[in-house]
Amino acid sequence: MDENGGRAKNMKKAVVLLSGGIDSTVCLALAHRDGYELYPISFDYNQRHKRELDSARQIAEYYHCPRHLIITTNMDAIGGSALTGTMEVPEGDIERKDIPPTYVPARNLIFLSYAVGYAEVVGAERIYIGVNALDYAGYPDCRPEFIQRFQATVDYATKATTRDAQRIEIVTPLINLDKAGIIKLGMELKAPLHLTTTCYRGGEKACGRCDACLLRLQGFSRAGFQDPINYVHL
Repeated sequence: MDENGGRAKNMKKAVVLLSGGIDSTVCLALAHRDGYELYPISFDYNQRHKRELDSARQIAEYYHCPRHLIITTNMDAIGGSALTGTMEVPEGDIERKDIPPTYVPARNLIFLSYAVGYAEVVGAERIYIGVNALDYAGYPDCRPEFIQRFQATVDYATKATTRDAQRIEIVTPLINLDKAGIIKLGMELKAPLHLTTTCYRGGEKACGRCDACLLRLQGFSRAGFQDPINYVHL
């Protein structure tokens, strides 16, 4: 914002993949701290925890984003995940190293592709994504190697390769943090963690038993903070 309350004409821009969870919200807070005008992008992919989109909307409003883009795509038509199909949501195994049933095939590949197109249109120089290589290490599309290879593809697939245009950088500021570290960072940034949702079951209150809830609760405990959201079971 300029001194008159308007947006600076030459303010740099960033697209942020915003799910409505802790990681993406901390990424939005980091982009805000770094002085970017925020262009969050969220996805309605027929996930069972669609309530996260309500959280994403509230978080985008909290940061007064000029636009919050929500893309609709039917990834449930592909299936293969407990988040888009009828498989049971796993409980109680947050130390697993194999690929969990909550992995959505090609999700980050698809989401990042949309984000790159959006970044080209709005003139953003960065795309923030909250992938993490420590927690849920079984997700193949959260590894640094995937981001490095996707960046190489972006460098060859956008206008910047054919004309004097802005290069788009994929930024992963949380890649080497555990959940406790991410929460500590969010608290330092005064990110609205009270607006976030994590539960894979998508109820009005978090279930407190699915793997996502357990990982979140463990993170808050290790970070030394009380989780501000409500749970059915604790």
